[in-house]
Amino acid sequence: MFILSLLSDPIKTLGFLIGLLIAITVHEFMHAYTANLLGDPTAKWQGRLSLNPIRHLDLFGTLFLLIVGFGWGKPVPVNPNNFENPRLGELLTSLSGPFSNIITAFIFSLPLRFFPNAAFAPFFNLIIYINLVLCVFNLLPIPPLDGSKILWVIFPKIDIAAFEQIGIYILFGILFLSYLTGYSILGSIISPVISFLTKIIGAGTTSF
Repeated sequence: MFILSLLSDPIKTLGFLIGLLIAITVHEFMHAYTANLLGDPTAKWQGRLSLNPIRHLDLFGTLFLLIVGFGWGKPVPVNPNNFENPRLGELLTSLSGPFSNIITAFIFSLPLRFFPNAAFAPFFNLIIYINLVLCVFNLLPIPPLDGSKILWVIFPKIDIAAFEQIGIYILFGILFLSYLTGYSILGSIISPVISFLTKIIGAGTTSF
């Protein structure tokens, strides 16, 4: 179990917890900020335009992170009808979260370019890793992940409301199937992308 690997190493535990708070907070804040900027104040009215991590933690998303290393924050409420262009507004709002994680990972990678062997390097690499995991995992087209909203923008005839009701069961089904087979289905999908992004931003590699 993912949490057991964390508890065995204090540095990993600290890096994971701080990386988690930073990644989820930045991710969800940017959803709220982008939506508000484009004309939808729904998230702002519900207190989500905030850098307080507590406002953005999701029970199932955090459990997923602890169990398998992939997860999500509490979905930011968005009303596309408030956008001048609903589909474009929904698309930009959905993409802003994952994009903000890439930017955050890049920022933390900058000191490593000059001090790759510094004492803080493993700690920063963990923060980078968590941000990239949150970015790539959230782009999967399964509710409540951002990728499902992007899928709806591309294919507006999809009944997204019905899809959202079963999304969490799909995720847990994939997790259960991975447990039965001993093969990480989600890991096989997102790990190559994370490795690619890690090389692009020039950070060291790390994993749990």
